[in-house]
Amino acid sequence: MPPPCPESLAYSFTLPPGTAGPRIARAATRVALQTHGLADMTDAVVQVVGELAACACRFTPDSEVYVSLRYRDGEVRVILYDGHPRHSHPRLAAACDARRRAALRVLGCVVRACEGEWGFGEAREPGGGTRMWAVVPWRGARLFR
Repeated sequence: MPPPCPESLAYSFTLPPGTAGPRIARAATRVALQTHGLADMTDAVVQVVGELAACACRFTPDSEVYVSLRYRDGEVRVILYDGHPRHSHPRLAAACDARRRAALRVLGCVVRACEGEWGFGEAREPGGGTRMWAVVPWRGARLFR
């Protein structure tokens, strides 16, 4: 079996409900990146994963959170799904989106510093909820400190 390389970084895991989720996500991400030869991206991507996980756990403190990490085309792609459903009332939906954007301010700063992108929206998977994502380019993340 060939040793792990950046292109083979493809992990999915589920965080338990509660406050330990972000810590577990950061630790797993750190190990995965270093194992796959992406240590120079670790600071930025671990920060991104931690911010997304903290937000997900804040919005759904009693639910599991699904995490996906992939390296493709020189970028780490992070996706988190939480169980917080989209509100049907437009004002409630707008207020909830504003609250989530505020909770992700630091994430936005980190992703911009790495010249990446991020967002969130309704999950299209069965069961609904919210999908949050970030793309962190290697060239920007390796300069992040």
